[in-house]
Amino acid sequence: MTGADLTFDVVVVGGGHAGCEAAAAAARCGARTLLLTHKIETIGEMSCNPAIGGVGKGHLVREIDALDGIMARAADAAAIHVKMLNLSKGPAVRGPRAQADRRLYREAVQALLRAQPGLTIMAGGAEGLELDEAGALAAILTGDGQRIRCGAAIITTGTFLRGEIHIGEKRFPAGRVGDAPAIGLALAFERLGLPLARLKTGTPPRLDGRTIDWAALEAQPGDDPPEPLSWLTERIGNRQVTCGITATTPETHAIIRDNLQSSAVYGGRIQGVGPRYCPSIEDKVVRFAERERHQIFLEPEGLDDPTVYPNGISTSLSEAVQERVVASIPGLARARILRPGYAIEYDHIDPRALTPMLELCQVPRLFLAGQINGTTGYEEAGAQGLMAGINAARRASGAAPEAVFTRSEAYIGVLVDDLTLQGVSEPYRMLTARAEHRLSLRADNAGLRLTDRGIAWGCVGADRAAHHRAFAKAVTQALVRATADGATPAALSGFGITVNQDGRRRSVLEALALPAVAMERVEAAFPWLRYVPPAIRTQLEAEALYAPYLRRQEAERRLLEREEKAAITETLDFDAVDGLSAEMRQRLKAARPATLGAAGRIQGVTPAALAALAVHLRRDVQRFT
Repeated sequence: MTGADLTFDVVVVGGGHAGCEAAAAAARCGARTLLLTHKIETIGEMSCNPAIGGVGKGHLVREIDALDGIMARAADAAAIHVKMLNLSKGPAVRGPRAQADRRLYREAVQALLRAQPGLTIMAGGAEGLELDEAGALAAILTGDGQRIRCGAAIITTGTFLRGEIHIGEKRFPAGRVGDAPAIGLALAFERLGLPLARLKTGTPPRLDGRTIDWAALEAQPGDDPPEPLSWLTERIGNRQVTCGITATTPETHAIIRDNLQSSAVYGGRIQGVGPRYCPSIEDKVVRFAERERHQIFLEPEGLDDPTVYPNGISTSLSEAVQERVVASIPGLARARILRPGYAIEYDHIDPRALTPMLELCQVPRLFLAGQINGTTGYEEAGAQGLMAGINAARRASGAAPEAVFTRSEAYIGVLVDDLTLQGVSEPYRMLTARAEHRLSLRADNAGLRLTDRGIAWGCVGADRAAHHRAFAKAVTQALVRATADGATPAALSGFGITVNQDGRRRSVLEALALPAVAMERVEAAFPWLRYVPPAIRTQLEAEALYAPYLRRQEAERRLLEREEKAAITETLDFDAVDGLSAEMRQRLKAARPATLGAAGRIQGVTPAALAALAVHLRRDVQRFT
């Protein structure tokens, strides 16, 4: 395409999960938005596993949904196997997960984007960046000569930035199978002197489900009924499928050990670091040599698609070795490989080059989101895209980008803070263990925590806002009633609920928190509980279970907020801070934390260094007040 320049408020480059959320969020905020992607037909493609959510990741999906993002709604429209993970554990670490029909998910994403007012979708490849005299982004340059002027842009290239696929000794440039890499943008970033590094990820071979011996495998059904990921979804309408579970064998491990040189990683053909929490099968066999089996989940990729995703055997072994590995696994002796597994190596930018708004410090009005920032996973990408979209829309309108969550407010806050402060040494994956305040940052209460903020930022539509207000009102009413209503120990014992016979009346919340008391007995004592909708009942149960811990956590949060408010100015000379070692000065200069709390999260910064910095900041406050 050539001709006159195009002009938009926000341009989003890339149609993956980060790009889709970014484009939708910017448009919801009122920005005239362009989504620029190589192939319109692959927008919303699930490039790796056919699932959304999980433990930690499911928390992010619910938070995206709370801010009116599209991921959860698309997952519900495509869901064919839904499970609430960690259901036997406390609400804080339960993670919703929906396995999706790939085609239905892609179609749902595209339909949601087409229905979004203010959003234009265009096929094309971004090859360059144009900056103004002040060094801020002015335009995106495409490979066919088009100049697209914009008030802000978001780059979401995923694994496409100088991407290269490895299968054994074979290697070829690609962003994913069948798609060309993004070379021009990588060179543009290089010319700007941005900190680039290489990472790698991988995918398993795809199998023909018609050639799998399902009868020999352990079956894994989904939940009945399946719980939607989005609060706007009333019910999952698709037919649900059963997955299979199998595992590697000592024979599998022997084949891999004997052929490690066939692996692109162990053969020395890949330099990028892979994800520690989602290792290849080669890594599992080498790093966990004492284990005789590694579990594999066989996940159908669609209702009308025979393809099966063997979750757990990501690999870059040669095709011939992959065939032997698959054949050695129970139930897969005759399984046919439809597409071999591969590793992909790609460029990313050190996320410490970004502000907490995901804007490049060096290039104002240019935002980055997704795997380009060193993360792995659809959910991490989508969360970054959404926040970058809100902030880019604000920047384009002339307002200061300020859409940020603290670590105590959201998993999104943990994600962005970890990236922009700590950087990455491997692809970053969200884990519940990363969140210090995970008892209050639950998947079930994401809307109650975040939707009001989204409304204030302008990224939440009228339907979502109305649903949120009705739900929040119902939860408040239920909590008030559960706090006020109660019974004496004698009355409770009549329903088989044993408490100390001290005469003290117990509220409904206290009864719900009693250990080893069946819900049926609590409902018998307080019959109105039977008519409380499940989503509101979940809030009551979590409040009852965590109440004393949440009070303690709230006190810690207030203390943390005071610490966070101890600002560190951009002009602070760390060399002038008494008591800091040369190493501590170097770490603080490199990270340039904005607050004392942020300084405390820099890897390697000691408590003694924080104390010295706190003393210096207090002296500065006293000096200028």
